Amino acid sequence: MAPENNENPSFKNQRYMPPWREPYLIGIAGCSGSGKTSIASAIIKQLNVPWTVLMSMDNFYKPLNDDQRKLAFDSKWDFDSPDSFDLDLLLEVLHDLKQGKKVQIPTYSFKDHNRTGKWINIYGANVIILEGIYALYDPRVLELMDIKIFVDTDFDICLARRLHRDILHRGRELDLSIQQWDKFVKPNFHKYVKGTMNNADVLVPRGLDNVIAINMLSTQIRRQLHKKSEQHMSDLLLLGSGRNGFDKNSIALLCQSPQVKAMHTILLDNSSTRDDFIFYFDRLAGLLISRALDELTSYQPKKVVTPGNLVVEGISLPYNDLCAITIIRGGECFNRALRTAVPTIRLGKILIQSDATTGEPALHTLSLPPCISPTKPGDADGTRRPVLLVDAQMSSGAAATMATAILIDHGVREEDIMVITYLASELALNRFTSAFPKTTVVVGKTHKEVLPRFIDARYFGTAD
Repeated sequence: MAPENNENPSFKNQRYMPPWREPYLIGIAGCSGSGKTSIASAIIKQLNVPWTVLMSMDNFYKPLNDDQRKLAFDSKWDFDSPDSFDLDLLLEVLHDLKQGKKVQIPTYSFKDHNRTGKWINIYGANVIILEGIYALYDPRVLELMDIKIFVDTDFDICLARRLHRDILHRGRELDLSIQQWDKFVKPNFHKYVKGTMNNADVLVPRGLDNVIAINMLSTQIRRQLHKKSEQHMSDLLLLGSGRNGFDKNSIALLCQSPQVKAMHTILLDNSSTRDDFIFYFDRLAGLLISRALDELTSYQPKKVVTPGNLVVEGISLPYNDLCAITIIRGGECFNRALRTAVPTIRLGKILIQSDATTGEPALHTLSLPPCISPTKPGDADGTRRPVLLVDAQMSSGAAATMATAILIDHGVREEDIMVITYLASELALNRFTSAFPKTTVVVGKTHKEVLPRFIDARYFGTAD
């Protein structure tokens, strides 16, 4: 059914941008042993921001062949020239992270002088700190950075730290480490690295000992993150602001039969026992899931033979690869009903909590089943692969909006997402359908007011 014409044209096609779509990227460069990693760790500790990622350029060393590895074991391979790094891969990873995509970065073993074959998955980073001798070298990488830092530490101190690290943590011999320093590290620093301090926004003398500089950096970064957080909250609150309410034809509302209304009454009654609450919520959850499954378009004709040898025309249940994502912890109220309706369903979970100081919703936990993958958005013949996203209650709509953005980032098409919720405010539905108009929303009951969340607390017995 065509949507009602109740929108301000200037607010059509509003899109939601989660905070990790434009993470704050910090670059820290300096001589080997200058204290780049220590400064990065100090900044991370002071910021205390969830999903802060520290990336080392060491992970982007190019893999070596057998002859090159032999030279490396004899400290005759140059690890300190720009050509030793896969700068194109680094740029690709940073570019994808700045767009909020999930990325994989390789890991490198200095004991084996090669990549390990293992990959580190990164997604949802609010802050990314890239540290390495060539962090400020590539102009393409510099364009992506929000702040650029160069650590300027005395050369003798750098040498002492380098020897300590190589001998104790990388299994090197003293004479070979000194040979590598004199032959490669020192010449390359003067030839390539030292000049990159001109690309820096901030120069930090004395490395980690410069407490004042580190404190000032952390304060400045925290201030910029706060502005970014305020902008995100403002954008979130503006969703649907130009509409005269949500289009009721855009949601699938559970049939409000007398029996359903009676169950609503029990769930909303504060005097109902917890046993009654769980029993009737499970019943309604089952009805909601059945209503959502009716929206599937992949039912196929099927002929069966009855016990009396009659051939009957029917249809098959399209449950192959069906998965559901629960928004912790309200969505977990649906787990029993999901397992009852589809025993083979694959479950994942997402935890989104609001920041105590800014109120900004933030991603804390993400566990997706294998059926959700950027490489499996749908079957080869174009068959839809639906994903159920469940939460007991939509009050402001922020959690469902962020969770939907996460699924889309992981290759799920917007039109393949079905949000299932028992209780939803009209404000939440207005915001959500404004951000994701192609997503199916199945609702048990709507209400004009924004009610505090209470379903999960009553269901799990944690209500006051």
